[in-house]
Amino acid sequence: MALLSEVQPYYGRLKLYIGGEWVDSKSTNVIPITNPAKDEVIAELPSATKEEIEAAVDAAQRGFGKWRDVPLRDRARLMWNLRGKFEEHFEELARVLTQDHGRTIEESRGSVRRVIENIESACSSMYTLAKGEQVNQLASGIDETLVWEPLGVFLIITPGNIPMHAWSSFVPYALACGCSVIVSPSPQTPVSTDWVSKVTEEVGFPPGVYNLIHQGREGREVNRAILSHPKVKGVAFIGSTRVGKELFTLAGELGKRASINGNGKNHIVIMPDADLEPVAEYLLRGCYGMTGQRCLGTDNIIIVGNVYEDVKNRFLGASSRMKLGYGLDEETELGPLTTEQGRQKVIKWVDTGLKEGAKIILDRRNEKVKDYPKGYFFGPTILEDVTPDMWIAKEEAFGPVANLIRARSLDEAIEWINTKTNLGHSACIITSSGKNARKFACEVDVGNIGINLGIPQPYAFFPMASKRDSFFGTAHSRMDSVRLFLGQKTITSRWV
Repeated sequence: MALLSEVQPYYGRLKLYIGGEWVDSKSTNVIPITNPAKDEVIAELPSATKEEIEAAVDAAQRGFGKWRDVPLRDRARLMWNLRGKFEEHFEELARVLTQDHGRTIEESRGSVRRVIENIESACSSMYTLAKGEQVNQLASGIDETLVWEPLGVFLIITPGNIPMHAWSSFVPYALACGCSVIVSPSPQTPVSTDWVSKVTEEVGFPPGVYNLIHQGREGREVNRAILSHPKVKGVAFIGSTRVGKELFTLAGELGKRASINGNGKNHIVIMPDADLEPVAEYLLRGCYGMTGQRCLGTDNIIIVGNVYEDVKNRFLGASSRMKLGYGLDEETELGPLTTEQGRQKVIKWVDTGLKEGAKIILDRRNEKVKDYPKGYFFGPTILEDVTPDMWIAKEEAFGPVANLIRARSLDEAIEWINTKTNLGHSACIITSSGKNARKFACEVDVGNIGINLGIPQPYAFFPMASKRDSFFGTAHSRMDSVRLFLGQKTITSRWV
């Protein structure tokens, strides 16, 4: 195992990509982007100006006019080339993501693999969903055809926690459908999206089909300006529920399409009949994967019945042994949080839990990492004596923490999941009973169910089927997003 080299120690002032050209922003509003393991500046990020936003929209509209008329087989060839480019640049993309976000290199490699799977899924949609339907002789001499048509320009807003995976949850599908895009990445991890855009440029899409702007400190204003533009047909967003609701409201007022993915408050339920041998591994992935900064990550562990002490001790031991460090060190098991601001929020979250009466049984909040004393590290932290009515049991931690909650029955656990929060990304159950698993899957009011695993990550050609305040909009992400980007048209003909 070794410390891998960085692709670049410094990426300079990031540019915009408009109409097939890399453009220096004229903005004077610039913020530093840091490597979270080192607290060292790796890039400078400008906020796009009004003129640059207008230029991006105009370029995207022109690009759409060309792209929608490219024959399907030629469009498909470019999309498959996109997949090939990501394979070609696989390792450098993973290393850039680790340097930008903080996650381990294995987690980054897994994320790039998910990107490639989404591109494959988008390619497959071109041969299936694009075909439409037809009924001949619907009435005497009358035939009817349903066709799907690309709608136009879409704004794609990616979050700081999964910049590449979120990009691939929408962008390849939009391009496969014949739409053009303006990508607006979170200012937390813009280097990742910058590198993804450089790889995309190599494919040779027509100018304006793919565009990249940066929001910097002016995120709301930049994104509102793009979505409000008459030429933009809708928005795809992954981020917080608060910001997502604002975008969804704006899209509704403007009569535009939206796919909005927000916060989660996810649960893992462990039953008395569970096979406890793999439980600790499930919990490590579910609670600490990507340092807890993931949509399907869990911080509520509900333990039913008399296995509480056994589960606690197994999880406590495994959590105590996790190695913190720079994600480019292949021995690292847990990287830093992406920002110092995010780290402080998790510290306050734990402090609130302690004030509410929770007891801390593993405290690695302030652990320092040799060689990286300035990194935004936060080690695995476990709280017990947590009740479902506490604030920390209802609000997302977004860090490597876990609440241990006792329950008397599966019915009680299901009731808590369904009523104590209005968020609905995911829930998992660990059990040896098919009856329990079926009951859980049928009755829990969330969009993504896991049985005997820690992360219920849907494959690319399944949607991220979130519910309640975790999702608002026309269509879910991934394969389902073709319903966001395509409109229907019926053609009724009489020739007899």
